Parts: sequence; structure tokens; C-alpha cells
Amino acid sequence: MSQQQPEAHHSIKLFFWVGFWILLIIFAAVFFQRVLESDQNPNTALETRVADGMREVVLQRNRYGHYNLTGYINDQEVEFLVDTGATTISVPAHLANKIGLQRLYEMQFDTANGMAKGYATRIDSTRIGKIELTDLEASINPNVNDDTVLLGMSFLKRIEFTQRGDTLILRQYDY
Repeated sequence: MSQQQPEAHHSIKLFFWVGFWILLIIFAAVFFQRVLESDQNPNTALETRVADGMREVVLQRNRYGHYNLTGYINDQEVEFLVDTGATTISVPAHLANKIGLQRLYEMQFDTANGMAKGYATRIDSTRIGKIELTDLEASINPNVNDDTVLLGMSFLKRIEFTQRGDTLILRQYDY
């Protein structure tokens, strides 16, 4: 009987240590996933400076050299990637369906990867911080699988934007 107690005690210690290492690995995975997400999009909680008929949002460039940010299309939270080479706001098809965007007509797009088919649409409201624009041209792109929306020139041409170092400043003036 005395021999069974040390074996049971050893089994309990082994179980404890295995559980400890499993929990440590899970914690590390969650922690590093959050670090990677903040590296991708450092602009999840945008602050807007409001003064003298102007709203200003300052974006930080991510470690890959892009300006990713969290914003809203028709009050639905999305992740944007600022893309001055995109003519319109380009929404992945699965995300457009979730938001409820209508496909108005089929279009051809000349992209960096060649010609692609998509659909024209209109967005009622696009908001970044407290900068909000309404009735914007956009496109629905069925050729991408991620959740990133390209924030193109249909939005950017209606505001002022300036890049300095690792920051991009967006300004909307009340006219």
C-alpha cells in the first residue's frame, strides 16, 4: 500500500505540470496573437481632434508600412487599409453581404494583379473616428477572402490628408 501512495503522488505531480505547461502555451498564444493584431492595425481606438470647423484623425503606420485602421461602414465595424491607388472603397463580397450592400451592376477593375470582375455599389455612411462621409461610390470585390476594406479615393478625395514620417493626418472641414 505504501508503494501505491508514491505512484499516486507522482501521477498527481505529473498531471499538475502537464496542465501548467498547457495553460502557459495557451496564454502565450493568446498574448502573441494580440501583439500580431496590434502590429497589423495600430489604429483600433481612434481619437478625433475637433476645432474651428475641422475634425482631425491621426493614423500611425503599421510595421509593414501601411495605414490600417478600424472604422465603420453603415455603422458596421470594419478594418480599412488606406489605398490611394484604389479609385473607390473596395469591399470584399462576403463582407458586403454582411453589411447589406446592394450590387448595382457588374464592372471590370484594372488591378495590380490584372483585370477583375466586381460590382458597383453605394455606401450610405463611412466613418473614421468622427470624420463621416455619406453617399460614397464603392465596389464589391468577390476576388478577395480577407476582411480588409480598401479605403480608396472616393473617400480620400473628399477630405484633406497629409503624411509626415510614420503618421497620416486626415482632416475634414465643415464648409
